[in-house]
Amino acid sequence: MRKLLSLRHWLHVFKRVWRLLGSAQVPVWEKLLFAVPALLYVVLPDVLPLLPIDDIAVVMLLANWFAARMENKYRA
Repeated sequence: MRKLLSLRHWLHVFKRVWRLLGSAQVPVWEKLLFAVPALLYVVLPDVLPLLPIDDIAVVMLLANWFAARMENKYRA
């Protein structure tokens, strides 16, 4: 839990995400697996009004999942 509250951790996660999104090793459909849900949740937050999580929290958790999954899969 302490790691999830660390600014240093999240800066590192977003650096990894940008690197992975620019990598030629990661297929476009895998990149869209991160980008489409993140953008949709930011643009259409009222679609899930009963979900008590802020937009940025959803994007941060999605970014953490994407970075870990792509680094394990493609070793980028």
